[in-house]
Amino acid sequence: MFRWLERLVDPYPTKNLNQPLPTKFFPFVWQAAYGVRRYLLILVLCTAGAASFEAFLYSKIGELVNWLSKSQPDTFLEQHASNLTLLSIVLLANIFFASAQSLIKHQILYSNFPMRLRWRFHNLLMKQSLDFFHNDFAGRLSAKVMQTALAVREFWVILGDMLAYVLIYFITINIVLGAISPLLIIPLMVWLALFICAACYFIPRLSKISNAQADARAVMTGRITDAYTNIQTVKLFAHAGRESQYAKTSMQEFMVTVYKQMRLGAQYEISILLLSVVLYGGVLGTAIWLWMEGQAELGIIAATTAMVLKLNSIAEFMMWQTSALFENVGTIQDGMKTLGRKIAIEDKPGAKELQLNHGEIKFENVSFAYNDKNVIDQFNLTIRPGEKIGIVGRSGAGKSTLIQLLLHFYHINQGRILIDGQDIDDVTQDSLRKNIALVTQDTSLLHRTVAENIKYGRPDATDEEMFEAVRKAKAEEFIPNLTDLRGKKGYEAYVGERGVKLSGGQRQRIAIARVFLKDAPILILDEATSALDSEVEAAIQNSLDDLMQGKTVIAIAHRLSTIAQMDRLIVMDQGRIAEQGTHDELVALNGIYAQLWQRQTGGMLIQQQVKALKDHK
Repeated sequence: MFRWLERLVDPYPTKNLNQPLPTKFFPFVWQAAYGVRRYLLILVLCTAGAASFEAFLYSKIGELVNWLSKSQPDTFLEQHASNLTLLSIVLLANIFFASAQSLIKHQILYSNFPMRLRWRFHNLLMKQSLDFFHNDFAGRLSAKVMQTALAVREFWVILGDMLAYVLIYFITINIVLGAISPLLIIPLMVWLALFICAACYFIPRLSKISNAQADARAVMTGRITDAYTNIQTVKLFAHAGRESQYAKTSMQEFMVTVYKQMRLGAQYEISILLLSVVLYGGVLGTAIWLWMEGQAELGIIAATTAMVLKLNSIAEFMMWQTSALFENVGTIQDGMKTLGRKIAIEDKPGAKELQLNHGEIKFENVSFAYNDKNVIDQFNLTIRPGEKIGIVGRSGAGKSTLIQLLLHFYHINQGRILIDGQDIDDVTQDSLRKNIALVTQDTSLLHRTVAENIKYGRPDATDEEMFEAVRKAKAEEFIPNLTDLRGKKGYEAYVGERGVKLSGGQRQRIAIARVFLKDAPILILDEATSALDSEVEAAIQNSLDDLMQGKTVIAIAHRLSTIAQMDRLIVMDQGRIAEQGTHDELVALNGIYAQLWQRQTGGMLIQQQVKALKDHK
């Protein structure tokens, strides 16, 4: 039965998985409840059944006191057999509904509901642009996914469990007590009015401080995570104390909100305790007065006492649950700001798969601005199929931005980019990037095994194909000697977060092996060998030459000697093409490229080459 209940809600749905989330609270939580709404309704019905039968049970217990006081022991069962049967039915019904309520909560809602939300939130964030992740803490984003999912679950469970229980229980005891005497309802209504007044005073204030607390918690988590993520930089500059103080500041700001919340909570609790005097004194005093006037039997006092005690305990529980409810509301509202953000880069409706036949790339009048600053300006370039070009230029010339536009990490402001005649705006992002392999200067590896990182280039590759890629990348020298803290070695060793357990050169060679394995028709090398020493670079240069055969290649490098043999060199300056040609042609031009080359060769070699070219002419 438990397994059957656990399978009723799929924690990893596919339907409506990528539907954008609303940015208003109630539409957000309503849409988040998609797939579990029927079970929330069943929870409410079970809660209503449990609450009503529990109230009736107290009423029947009061009647039982009357039966006992008026009957002889030897004739009790015979006289009240039907009444005892009804009491048993009420008791069993209460147990049935309470058990069903527990099963719905624990087997369906508590487990699968938050995981379903995490799955959806994660998939939505994975579709966000790079800019989205660059502008936020990774730890803060993951905290939003985890905390918001739990907060949405708690919001619905509290509404469907606690509030429904209180409402139905209160209505039922009013019906029961009203049937005895309408006078018993008066103190209940007075207590309810005072309780609502207290709630109206404290709840908005608790909600406001909960929002502030959620913001403060996010800042605190982000600062702590930022320090852990950049621990090498922290230690390099001996700023552990500074970072601790930086985190402490956010902790102090968080604690200010905690103290305010606890003060309000204490005041709210004391108010409820004072109201309990009104409840006990009013209802029990009225019941005793009715008994003294002969209008109620002794059992009525017993039943009334039990109902009022239960109602008061429910009220105290509701007070804390209400506080928790609004804390969850604050968490959800904070999470909505991130999770409900519009996806900047989306596939067009009806976008097709990229059909790459030759590998021709065209930039047609491409312009791109970032933060109101022109980075690429009226850029035009055609790269022929199989052509190998190098892109050079001073820092900030727009070289890496051009690559990011080709990969469709950003939308261009003007113009278009074509691959084999297909506008990259009209094809799916996944199909575009599957056909492009990229090795960057800032190699980042996943905190997984060496084998998993290499096969990330092609997950269905065989071990033999992986070993061949490793051999070509000259990485077989160090991989067998790797060991992690778990004692795993070689290809099964974990590389640490972002590959921190490896040297820069080792990370770069694993990244190059990954690209060998992917074997995409378009290859981009963005400072691909910058982290390698000259000996290792020379060792893998032949392998890179083999990899480039039959591919369209774009290489970016500050070290001009690594791209001097390319078919064509493009010199960028202020987002435009300033010069283009072969290495020899650009040296003879004596422009930007020649100046860069002169700086790297000390000036002597450039003069010799220019003289040789002039003599040749």
